[in-house]
Amino acid sequence: MTITPRPTSTYDPYADITVAPPDVEVGGEENDAGTTGEFELDERHSLRRVAGLSTELEDVTEVEYRRLRLERVVLVGVWSDGSADGAETSLAELAALTSTAGSQVLEGLIQRRQKPDPATFIGSGKVDELRDVVLTTGADTVVCDGELSASQLRNLEDRVGIKVVDRTMVILDIFAQHAQSREGKAQVELAQLEYMSQRLRGWGGSLSRQAGGRAGGAGGGVGTRGPGETKLETDRRRIHARMSRLRRDLAGMRKSRETKRADRRRHAVPAVSIVGYTNAGKSSLLNRLTGAGVLVEDALFATLDPTVRRAQTGDGRVYTLADTVGFVRHLPHELVESFRSTLEEVAEADVLVHVVDGSHPDPEGQLSAVRGVLADIGAGDIPEVVAVNKADAADPMALARLLRHEPHAVTVSARSGDGVDKLRAIVESELPHPPVEVDALVPYQHGELVSRVHTAGEVVSLTHEAAGTRLRANVPEDLAAALAPYAARE
Repeated sequence: MTITPRPTSTYDPYADITVAPPDVEVGGEENDAGTTGEFELDERHSLRRVAGLSTELEDVTEVEYRRLRLERVVLVGVWSDGSADGAETSLAELAALTSTAGSQVLEGLIQRRQKPDPATFIGSGKVDELRDVVLTTGADTVVCDGELSASQLRNLEDRVGIKVVDRTMVILDIFAQHAQSREGKAQVELAQLEYMSQRLRGWGGSLSRQAGGRAGGAGGGVGTRGPGETKLETDRRRIHARMSRLRRDLAGMRKSRETKRADRRRHAVPAVSIVGYTNAGKSSLLNRLTGAGVLVEDALFATLDPTVRRAQTGDGRVYTLADTVGFVRHLPHELVESFRSTLEEVAEADVLVHVVDGSHPDPEGQLSAVRGVLADIGAGDIPEVVAVNKADAADPMALARLLRHEPHAVTVSARSGDGVDKLRAIVESELPHPPVEVDALVPYQHGELVSRVHTAGEVVSLTHEAAGTRLRANVPEDLAAALAPYAARE
């Protein structure tokens, strides 16, 4: 349920936080179905793509800004550096991405080259082989494991004869399917427009000028003469206008988010962000830690909208836990920029719980890719606790290797709950300590101050005397000021 605060003169730093239902017991096996967001999951599955839609290229006159319709695809990648295993892992990840987007992967091809071909991404001989595979399998879409330029897309489509998309377009399409909140939808649309604005193209009449010269005829009147504007230029102008509006809307949402973060900082509420590679089990771990009940799905980028939950340490101190969007290798620059306001939740955190899939073939590569994005958003220096998830399905040798390379790590299983208590204890030990030490005798009629000390501070000692509650604690500065009149006299 969502708790809506009543009007009051006292600020509530958790006014925007949704708390778990009171009847949910965290960590119980019987509650696994109730903590996976089953209603949202059913709704998402009910909107799966319909098979049988053709993606054959047509001679259209409108600019190509169409909703992707992936169905039966062939993957193609270029291996320019690293090992063969790394290239195959990257193509397997692309297969998972296209499957999440709603397609069926038929075959995958990899070419060894020093760098992608500037004209067709792959060499001319490989293009012929790709065309033969397309004809043999009956594929209607080719997905390239990289970001293609407009000329590469056009040339490859001309040679193969079917729709060609790149890795970035697939990721953007997944984000468009999974975005739920108003902010998330705006962020995805901005990223899509940013990407497509550099790749606008059209056929036939799309390149003609509107009322150029005397094309408007003698009765055209004022405003119909002159060089005119191409259809492509009109589309570009409209897209840029829409992008400007989206940026203004997102700026307003960003201010609201910054205000909430500032209020929490002023009330010294520590923040913990759960980060990691997509499908590493971040949402499952949040559910296990807090009973949040957020959506859990075995798919890439199942979670786009951040979820914040309230949690408590063993001694009653309050902090927040936030689930964030997952990262991936070669995360599109447009998405990083569009989701920057959301990713700032990570940059403002006090502790990061970095979740890595221990059963993945290359967990070290996942750690490196996520840390690269964290460095880009200014979160590279935040204290980090590595949670090696899915330990029950991982190779023991791989787990031992990870723990040897990551000394500040703990193995957990969000599915079974193993290691979760240990992770919670490590996270609580990493939370920042309140800066001010106080020794006060609080009268019993001001018991709310004692309650605030339990919530926001660390109690060192507490005794009950005739005149009130005697306590020694470490507290935030604003609470120390409230306790100053009751400070113990020497």
